[in-house]
Amino acid sequence: MRVSVVLCCHTLDRYDAVQEAADSVLGGTHDDTELVLVSDGNPDLYERFEAEFGGREDVLTHCNDENVGLLESRNTGAEIATGDVVAFIDDDAVAAPDWVAELVEAYEKRDAVAAGGKMVPQWVAGRPDFLPAEFYWLVGVTQRGFADGPGEVRNTFGSNISFRRDVFLDLGGFDTDIGGRQGDANLQGGETELCARLQEEYGQGVYYNPEAEVAHKVFEYRTEPRWLLDRAFWQGYSKRAMEVLVPDSTGEETEFLGQLLFEFTPDRLKGLLFDPSRERAAQFVWLYLLTAAVGFGYLYGTTKWR
Repeated sequence: MRVSVVLCCHTLDRYDAVQEAADSVLGGTHDDTELVLVSDGNPDLYERFEAEFGGREDVLTHCNDENVGLLESRNTGAEIATGDVVAFIDDDAVAAPDWVAELVEAYEKRDAVAAGGKMVPQWVAGRPDFLPAEFYWLVGVTQRGFADGPGEVRNTFGSNISFRRDVFLDLGGFDTDIGGRQGDANLQGGETELCARLQEEYGQGVYYNPEAEVAHKVFEYRTEPRWLLDRAFWQGYSKRAMEVLVPDSTGEETEFLGQLLFEFTPDRLKGLLFDPSRERAAQFVWLYLLTAAVGFGYLYGTTKWR
């Protein structure tokens, strides 16, 4: 099974990270992997792609005529790809050697129409001891309580998700309005919206294989309290937008809230009682600060999305 991995970027400033991501894909154990590099409207970046990878049979390069954004760039990458499966990885991520092979297993053994895996943190400036694992999703890492193990989920992270290419193209790819609708660059949810259409059209979600791992680089600015609170607020806003744009798409968020109240809170209180520490106390406080920020973002979203 041929797998095309689409990797998009728009600036030379991140080239070292892009090259590391590309090398991790090309160095994988699956023997039929194609890398599709998309420069989003940057000719200099495209020339660098050509210089570094242009002579390889397992690499395709493309340059958009103008900067069109990540989702449209991914759609373009999927269109020019030649694989049976199209997978996506971000330019600040590093794939495990067996990442593609583990995704392929879901297609060959589970007859999946889409598959994704686990995002693990690569703390560039060290792990912030106040950030609870339940909110790792704010920094693009699979959070505590996401899934008990392998099985079908609504969607995985956009840096570790794949689709049968014919299914992806049949669905029309990512909705390019997501992320820019009404001029609001803070709206997110491209994977959620696409996977909702996948469920509606094919009756299946994304098969989650936690053994298919991708490491996400968490840069220092993403561990700052102010950034995390702002991120949580706009994530709450996006949840409301997705609720309006994609009805019945917020079941996982409702389940997360239930886990927070009836599983995580009692567990953390028990830990504080029997093994108190400053780190445990800080994480307990931040568990609810971030929940409140998401809630305020959601409430703000209700004034914009009706």
